[in-house]
Amino acid sequence: MRALISVYYKEGVEELAKVLQELGYEIVSSSSTAKYLTERGLKVKEIEQITNFPEIFGGRVKTLHPFIHGGILMRDWVEEDKRQAKELGIEPIDVVVVNLYPFEEKLREGLEERELMEFVDIGGPALIRASAKNFYRVLVVCDPADYRWVAQKLREKSLTLEDRKYLAVKAFSLTAYYDALISNALANLFGISEMFSQMAIPLKLVKGLRYGENPHQKGWLFSNPLESLGIANSEVLQGKDMSFNNYLDADSALKLVFQFEKPACVIVKHNNPCGTALGESPSEAFLKAKEADPESAFGGIVAFNCKVDEECAKLLTEMFLEVVVAPEYEPKALEILSTKKNLRVIRSLGFSYYWDIKKVSGGYLLQEEDTIDWEKWEVVSKRAPTEREVKDLEFAFKVCKFAKSNAVVLAKNGQTLGIGTGNTSRVDSLRCAIAKAKRFGFDLRGAVMASEAFLPFRDSVDICAQEGITAIVQPGGSIRDKEVISACDEHGIALIFTGTRHFRH
Repeated sequence: MRALISVYYKEGVEELAKVLQELGYEIVSSSSTAKYLTERGLKVKEIEQITNFPEIFGGRVKTLHPFIHGGILMRDWVEEDKRQAKELGIEPIDVVVVNLYPFEEKLREGLEERELMEFVDIGGPALIRASAKNFYRVLVVCDPADYRWVAQKLREKSLTLEDRKYLAVKAFSLTAYYDALISNALANLFGISEMFSQMAIPLKLVKGLRYGENPHQKGWLFSNPLESLGIANSEVLQGKDMSFNNYLDADSALKLVFQFEKPACVIVKHNNPCGTALGESPSEAFLKAKEADPESAFGGIVAFNCKVDEECAKLLTEMFLEVVVAPEYEPKALEILSTKKNLRVIRSLGFSYYWDIKKVSGGYLLQEEDTIDWEKWEVVSKRAPTEREVKDLEFAFKVCKFAKSNAVVLAKNGQTLGIGTGNTSRVDSLRCAIAKAKRFGFDLRGAVMASEAFLPFRDSVDICAQEGITAIVQPGGSIRDKEVISACDEHGIALIFTGTRHFRH
């Protein structure tokens, strides 16, 4: 019996190697692994003693040899395989323990292109795939986390065919992830944006979640190793475990709040912003965001783009919240927040742009992240918006982009006054936003309105005029644009076309 051990991450492998040797396996290793095991008292035969060929090109070629791959791939239930192996002097390899060059780690180190390419493993994936393909006879171990239980089962002679199948699938998953990581990383590095006809995206399990959107659904959190920022890479400082819905809502809040440079606070409920505000301090921003919709704020997810200080922390503990997200916290603020044992407190430095992926039956929809092109903005009404209105229009449109379509946002002085989301009629969203603003006592005179898609009729303009709303921002592009512009001019409302729609379904 023969076991091939060739690993980059060597810690702990000697335990498995000792069990194999005790069971009568001959250990074959590449040079560095052989040295590591020999120093720990194991008897090891180097690969070149099997192949009668030295490692060449700085170790680039060492296991790519018929005596190695033939030993792995030969089928002991096929007579012709056994005849050929005997004729050629190929001895079977029954166990393969391999892990891969650390391409992911070296990518994070920012190596120069040629240096990075040296960490693209060739022989390792070939060994792993060959072993996994022949799992009926060959045991493949590619994850150091499996060394101990595999060693125990080998010692007890209790390793089953189901265990072999499990390890084979895990092996193919590893090589698929590794190749996906390399292809995507190199596309970024080389500036290739073409969408190829076959592709894969690397996903790395962070943890299993208690459940998915609902208790009867299983849920998991995965990270993309090519994104260093984002909610999946955030640090949970305290509180209960984050749920599937917590992550969804926190992500929406995080993406929206980092649209602003001035201290900002976003409160999200069911993946929609219910209150957003700017302030001179985190406390002021939070109070204004909460004031925008105090009913929905209860049990919400709160995000900041600035450090949470002691004063703000005290305000946060005065109501029930699910999650607080911020890039930094004062030590005293964390101490105050810790009095709310179940409150999830997250440190997140922002988010990065990548692909936006949605599941559909039978496949996936993939698109670029939605961004705002400010250069397309154009005043199309006779009256241009004032400086204050422009600031509010920009603020409202940023919020509107993160609300579910059809979406309408009413805002004034860096604060949302009413948000209407998810209606099948845009005018209904406007009516909802107005009703909410009035319910909480806001004066809409001088406010602005943002719509993430064009206004199909003048009815929304007429309603805005009745409420004293003085400026509107919307993409334009309707066959009735002239009618809408005319209505704005009739009421003295300033109108900006953004030239870009921002549906969010």
